[in-house]
Amino acid sequence: MNYTRSSALFAQAEKVIPGGVNSPVRAFKAVGGTPIFIKEAKGAYLVDEDNNKYIDYINSWGPMILGHAYKPVVDAVVEKTKKGTSFGTPTEIETQIAELAVSMVPNIDMIRFVNSGTEACMSAVRLARGYTGKDKIIKFAGCYHGHSDSFLIQAGSGAVTFGAPNSPGVTQGTAKDTLLARYNDIENVKQIIEANKGEIACIILEPVAGNMGCIPPQNDFLKQLREVCDANDILLIFDEVMTGFRLAKGGAQELFNMKADIVCFGKVIGGGLPVGAFAANKEIMSHLAPLGPVYQAGTLSGNPLAMAAGLAMLQELNKDSEIYTRLEEKTAYLHNGIVEALTKNNITHTINRVGSMISVHFDEGAVVDFETAAKGNNETFKKFFHGMLDNGVYIAPSAFETWFITDALSYEDLDKTIAAVDAVAKTL
Repeated sequence: MNYTRSSALFAQAEKVIPGGVNSPVRAFKAVGGTPIFIKEAKGAYLVDEDNNKYIDYINSWGPMILGHAYKPVVDAVVEKTKKGTSFGTPTEIETQIAELAVSMVPNIDMIRFVNSGTEACMSAVRLARGYTGKDKIIKFAGCYHGHSDSFLIQAGSGAVTFGAPNSPGVTQGTAKDTLLARYNDIENVKQIIEANKGEIACIILEPVAGNMGCIPPQNDFLKQLREVCDANDILLIFDEVMTGFRLAKGGAQELFNMKADIVCFGKVIGGGLPVGAFAANKEIMSHLAPLGPVYQAGTLSGNPLAMAAGLAMLQELNKDSEIYTRLEEKTAYLHNGIVEALTKNNITHTINRVGSMISVHFDEGAVVDFETAAKGNNETFKKFFHGMLDNGVYIAPSAFETWFITDALSYEDLDKTIAAVDAVAKTL
């Protein structure tokens, strides 16, 4: 494919935007080469500035469950735009989407809208600290909760040591209150809690990890977390920025029949526009300003355009009783096709899948946490990524990101994707 205009646009962007991108993963640093500049999208397809067309498996990192430029969402945004783009005052549509979200998601009574998943997770942790009166949090290696200081932490030496900053600008003072655990390892979590008895406000995790590839919870891990949280007066926070409204109407809580204390949302809840939210029962949410002492605010929170898009999206998901069955069936079809293509070409691989999230790891061992995800052959992934791109299939430019399936994908699209995998596998 010809990427001449994308290359020129990237060179132009590098002069005025750090790294030429407004989010690091877009820069293709992990895979090499020059990022592709997209000019439009429709349904299951992206079109770049050189007029190359791709089947899309990023889907704006998750929210395009029904496809790009989905007409009810677009119409809702256009109509709302005609009446003004932002007021900084309460609007009726905020209550409408809040009522719908609360009706769809288990275990929440109240919801607060913010502008991103990062804000949602940051605010949820602050709320948990304010509610419990405790300072420390546990997060898991490989789970990404946005770029708030508390979350940019890597492990120290040993299972129960304090974290160390993972980015310049994150202070040691912040790092000492973030404890890092291994995903899917409940004994490791128990050790950390025991070493910090009575000091931990919350445990936050992606109930299905999506930022080290797709990694499902193993061996009743979520149930065991719930039990250990209850036994130690710790709040359990589900970061459902990826899984919320995608894996089921009620997200991972519904799928796994689990109860989280606080749930974070993003992406889908704004129909693809910049938005996030966090939610809990009335008792916990009543600690939030202006009802309670825990402060959180945002000038553009509940922006009418984002609310219109989100309401239209959730209404479509809520009324379509077969949507999640279709998504799972399409993902299973793709899974089976990729396995067949890679196996017959003798390519070592492991595939993880939950609902409409799926990832390909170029390693034969089970991928259950960040350590095992990191064992994958990244050189193979780089070749695979660029091969798929050249065959008209756009996947995330990182071995540590899940693919997202959209209902706009046809089985013909899936067959084309499987054929592309087969063609690329022959070159690996």
